[in-house]
Amino acid sequence: MSEHIILSLSFILLAGIVCQWLAWRVKYPAIIFLLATGIFAGPVMGWLDPDELFEDLLFPFVSLAVAVILFEGSLTLKLQNIPGLERVIRNMITIGAFITWMGTTLATRLLLDFSWNVSFLFGALMVVTGPTVITPLLRTVRPKENVAHILQWEGILIDPLGAILAVLVFEFILAGGAEGGFAAGLVVFGKMVLIGVLFGAVSGYLFAFLLKKYWIPQYLHNFASLALVCVVFAVSNMFEAESGLLSVTVLGIWLANTKGLDLDDILDFKESLSILLISMLFIMLAARMNLSSFRDLGWPAVAVFAVIQFVIRPVSVHLCALGSKLSMNERHLLSWIAPRGIVAAAISALFAIKLQAVGYPFAAAMVPLTFMVIVGTVVLQSTTAGPLARFLKVAEPEPNGFLIVGANRLAQVIALELKKNGIRTFLTDQNWSSVTEARLKGLQAYWGNPVSEHAERHIDLIGIGHLLAVSPQMELNALAAHYYRLEFAKENIFTIRISEPTAGKAEAKTAFKYGGRPVFSESLNYQDLSRMLEQGAEMKTTLLSEEFTFEQFQNQIDAKRIPLFAIDTNHRVQVFTAEPDFQPKAGWKIMSLAEKVPVEAE
Repeated sequence: MSEHIILSLSFILLAGIVCQWLAWRVKYPAIIFLLATGIFAGPVMGWLDPDELFEDLLFPFVSLAVAVILFEGSLTLKLQNIPGLERVIRNMITIGAFITWMGTTLATRLLLDFSWNVSFLFGALMVVTGPTVITPLLRTVRPKENVAHILQWEGILIDPLGAILAVLVFEFILAGGAEGGFAAGLVVFGKMVLIGVLFGAVSGYLFAFLLKKYWIPQYLHNFASLALVCVVFAVSNMFEAESGLLSVTVLGIWLANTKGLDLDDILDFKESLSILLISMLFIMLAARMNLSSFRDLGWPAVAVFAVIQFVIRPVSVHLCALGSKLSMNERHLLSWIAPRGIVAAAISALFAIKLQAVGYPFAAAMVPLTFMVIVGTVVLQSTTAGPLARFLKVAEPEPNGFLIVGANRLAQVIALELKKNGIRTFLTDQNWSSVTEARLKGLQAYWGNPVSEHAERHIDLIGIGHLLAVSPQMELNALAAHYYRLEFAKENIFTIRISEPTAGKAEAKTAFKYGGRPVFSESLNYQDLSRMLEQGAEMKTTLLSEEFTFEQFQNQIDAKRIPLFAIDTNHRVQVFTAEPDFQPKAGWKIMSLAEKVPVEAE
């Protein structure tokens, strides 16, 4: 028996990472593959039965997992960002959320004949979109800046706010059902809010105090935060049932808005933990599905999905965008994208069991209905949003541009040649004169520390897919590469050598972890390239052809040309390193630093 349990858990973990990897490869939300895996392993093949596997531990595990996921989401909710948000975003997380809640409630009640209580709860669940499904969708669709920012902030803010709404509605239902009256339900509802807010705020204050006083060593921050979330969730529930979800959400919001608190390590850890828990939850919850329950819902459930997708969302967006500068095409795309995700799935499964226990009809049907909307929105929007964005002409080009750390002469020359070839660049430097000079040449440049919070808010990375650190400061280059490692793929982070590489132990001792890929040739460093520019070298772009190959380009004897970048026939930029993983072909362009200007082949 124990071998079967170990094998099942191992399968869930393996299937989870395979699904996440596959989603990364094909650029689709992982939820599609996780749900398909759970359904295949559960109701289709009968290999996985979470109820038999976990028995009484299943829903305590689901509850704790949801608490951790909500805590991780609420850590990103900084109240200082709300007053500065565009009016559209503010409207969408308030007016838009209310329209979605009421509209979904009404559709569920009229089309499926659910009770008003269950309909209100399902409507609250459908408010949540969430960054776990929005972020991968944005990577695929690549909408223009206005649309991307609105969807991103809506997903971040609506996740904990929608979860709070769902919890409050659920608690109000339980309160009324348990005591049999509106007044009694209102009292229990108030107790839940009071205990949830009190426990969350007090625990947040104490934990922030301990972190600020350095009473918890750095290596225990992640462990301590995880233990705190579990304890706060459990103790809060002990005082008032189901107040724990509100407590951990308030805890996360409190920590996120405490000044002078460095939460980067905790956020990284919680993000990794959330990926693990999300993968397990989706597979297990999908494996519990009874396929016949989907058939039992029938066409009225499809009608509810259609109303949510084609009526409620467009009405909500267009009302929230009234008076804004958004174009009609941007509003149309916003109206199309609102996928539901893990919070809706996990909370619906959890609440359905509890509502069934107190005698609410249709509570069990809420789970397959939720999954139907999740699968419908994710699959439909993932497959159509990209083509729709391109049709509406509100899609950004491939994120092919470069964030260049340094605005010195070398950085400017590189940026100008990339710009000439249609590649977006954004320079950043702490030297005001260098930044001013770059701006006078028509380049986008940020004056300040590239790894500061101010830079995070003011550097526009739309269309940027690479980091190129070419400042004369080795430590700054390495720090920038480390800082942006979560923003850009590892293979797209490049740093220039500052001096000739040393040999043996000295080289190993001075190497930076996450320091980026050394760019250009092993024998070249920042000083060499700067010296060449001072001696009159220029950046040139050469078009390769069948008659003039890359080998011929390299073997020219009338000029010294150092290849730095290659642009392929799909307009993607490749960066030369000591061991390039590409071979330029006919039709490619080679950007090189040339000591003299030879006659180039057209």
